Amino acid sequence: MNTQTAETQRGTAAPVRADAAAKDASQNRQKEMLAAYFEKLTRAKEAGQKIVYTFVPGNLNELIGAAGMMNVLPEINALQSGMRGRSGGYITEAEKAGHSEDVCTYVKCDIGMMLNGNIGPTGTKLPEPDLLLLSYTGCFTFMKWFELLREHYKCPVAMLHVPYQPEGRITPDMKQYIVDQLEKSIIPALEKVSGRKLDREDLARRMALSAQAEDDLVAVWESAKHKPSPIDGYFGGVYYIGPIFSAFRGTEDAVAYYRELRSEVEARMALGLGPVGPDGPIGPERHRLVVEGPPNWTSFFDFWRMFSRENAVVCASTYTRVGGLYDLGFRHDYRDPLASLAEYCLGCYTNLGLPSRINLLEKYIKEYEADGFLINSVKSCNSFSAGQLLILQELEKRTGVPGGFIESDLVDPRYFGKANIDNRLQSYFQMLDARKARGYV
Repeated sequence: MNTQTAETQRGTAAPVRADAAAKDASQNRQKEMLAAYFEKLTRAKEAGQKIVYTFVPGNLNELIGAAGMMNVLPEINALQSGMRGRSGGYITEAEKAGHSEDVCTYVKCDIGMMLNGNIGPTGTKLPEPDLLLLSYTGCFTFMKWFELLREHYKCPVAMLHVPYQPEGRITPDMKQYIVDQLEKSIIPALEKVSGRKLDREDLARRMALSAQAEDDLVAVWESAKHKPSPIDGYFGGVYYIGPIFSAFRGTEDAVAYYRELRSEVEARMALGLGPVGPDGPIGPERHRLVVEGPPNWTSFFDFWRMFSRENAVVCASTYTRVGGLYDLGFRHDYRDPLASLAEYCLGCYTNLGLPSRINLLEKYIKEYEADGFLINSVKSCNSFSAGQLLILQELEKRTGVPGGFIESDLVDPRYFGKANIDNRLQSYFQMLDARKARGYV
């Protein structure tokens, strides 16, 4: 799939492609969706629209929409700034203001952008928040981040505390704990800021739309079980998850986009076509990989080319599940919206403990018939990087599939060592070739 979107701060899927190949209909649809949303954001204040800042994992988009509000995602602002070469300057500004070199670079990029007038990646000023809505799902940094934004914007904060899954399962008590918070804290906060009662019928309608889109997204993900895979489930995958992980889950636009995307992917699969990389179609599938950890955004296409030029295709990745593990069976349920939202928040990837993450990666390696798995350990994301060496060792022991380990960062260009990463990947791919030559598949 050739992928390109509008230059907009919206959506995990908004990097701009370097190639000029013809775009599929779903890509054009996504571009139009994102552009229209961002245009609406720029006019939100004058239209009396209330703005909620929130995060991708565990976001309550259906609830926000049913309250008549719009969201902005700070980590996506940082991601987009990294893609467009602006994050380094913003990080420097934040460090000059006293933030440590070890602080999450998403945070520093966002703070630096805020200190420079909150001009978004498209060059247009983003609306200030009327509410900071924190659904805490596995990242302690989110709380400190919103404390900093609260000091600057002087706006209210609503926090939904989401417990970890210490035993790898969601209990009724855990769900009820979240439902109680939604009823007693989150919904009243939304109603107070928006000036209107929550439309619960609209909430149920949005939940039903979410489930439809989720069905099609899972079909796209699982198309990678086919050989050759018609998609790249990591680099290409970040485009596919954009609408559903950001502003569009629970909308007719998302349903239409994922229906069209699924149709295109199934057509590629029927023709035996592989994915399209940053420079055009990827050649015959040489390696099938599973990847753990986020990608680097400041050198995204250079990073992708290290794989695509070797005909290495990522079949599955944990990063593309950070906003929802729909392939494990979860769907938003209109029949009990608040309980369903609670289950969604509890089930996000970064809310899982190490044993659950290892089990999930083992499942992907086996079901997608990967011949290798790779960990990209990013310096400033403890939610992913903590315990990754243990994950690597345990997966090699369980699956017999060799792992690789590289290090970079999210949006700090100082921590992307292109030559070092390329050398490590070259050595890793050569080792996989040697195993195949000896009959290990």
